[in-house]
Amino acid sequence: MGVPIQGKCDAKFEAVKAAFETNFKQFNDIGASVAISLDGEFVVDLWGGHLDSAKTDPWQEDTLVNVWSSTKTMAAMSLLLLADKGEVDLYAPAAKYWPEFAQNGKDAVEVRTFLSHSAGLSGMDEPVSEDALYDWDWMTSALAKQAPWWEPGTQSGYHALTQGHLIGEIVRRVTGQSLGNFYRQEIAEPLGADFHIGTTEEIDQRVSDLFPPESPVEIEKTDTIASRTFRNPAVIAAAANTRAWRAAEIPAANGQGNARSIVRAQTPMACEGSAFGKTILSREGTRRVFDKQTAGMDLALGIPVVFGMGYGISADPMPLGPNENIAYWGGYGGSVVLIDQDARLCFSYVMNRMEAGLVGDVRGFNLLQATYQSLM
Repeated sequence: MGVPIQGKCDAKFEAVKAAFETNFKQFNDIGASVAISLDGEFVVDLWGGHLDSAKTDPWQEDTLVNVWSSTKTMAAMSLLLLADKGEVDLYAPAAKYWPEFAQNGKDAVEVRTFLSHSAGLSGMDEPVSEDALYDWDWMTSALAKQAPWWEPGTQSGYHALTQGHLIGEIVRRVTGQSLGNFYRQEIAEPLGADFHIGTTEEIDQRVSDLFPPESPVEIEKTDTIASRTFRNPAVIAAAANTRAWRAAEIPAANGQGNARSIVRAQTPMACEGSAFGKTILSREGTRRVFDKQTAGMDLALGIPVVFGMGYGISADPMPLGPNENIAYWGGYGGSVVLIDQDARLCFSYVMNRMEAGLVGDVRGFNLLQATYQSLM
């Protein structure tokens, strides 16, 4: 018996609906959603499956789930918005806004390195307990004191958990607000995006638990950047199901949303800054995404990545679509976000059954392939 799929799908995008159904039939999805906007209008908004492995509690239209690093696109968009307003110079030293950050030789490290994972702070020297990870002041103070692990700006090394605190502290110093509050007021609420960085217990009632990967990635205890990055702070899948995790603001990893809410928030990035009757950024502000910062083998991920301002940029040898101006990112377990400024398209897939991959897997990529097949 098939899993009932609910929502809307324009006839042109039936291939996406079929691929979504295949994710349940062949790739063991438990609960998930997929959404696409084209030229600022939703053409796909589908959800299906369940909140529990026994498959008795259905995934609802307003179900949310932790999307891990897909959250990074919201944090990046927040900082890009401040840059667009002229309140932050991305090429200025971070210490201009956060004086304490100048410690340990970081006085010239520029804000843009936070967006491109090239600040040299992909992990932390001080041991980070779960409680410390949830303590904003502790995290940002420790990062301000720390010396970079490589020359900032020269190469990317994925800042898996630290990126959100780095970006967020710039936002806090400039606006006086936490990143979660700034994002909510300036982006989520105007666009009607049901996406949250830090949740209340009331919202918790709609959040699906995550099912961690059956075979999580084993981190060898070596002195490599990769090992040091993922060991400290540790990325613990099961932590995402706790109240402490959901209540904290971890803007690199603990956003709670669904595909619809991600697409509502990110569609302006695909449509010259405006969507759903609201202008969030200028066209030039959205184009900053493609200001290429680093290219090559990422020191933490061990794969080639091209980073612009806050997003990965689709490029050879693994382009994500046929167009030139495509930016993306994905989250631990399988969620993915993509903006295509040439097609004026925004795509997202999120789910509650995690695979071991850090930046997406076959489920999201098959949906994306079906999206471009539908367009062509």
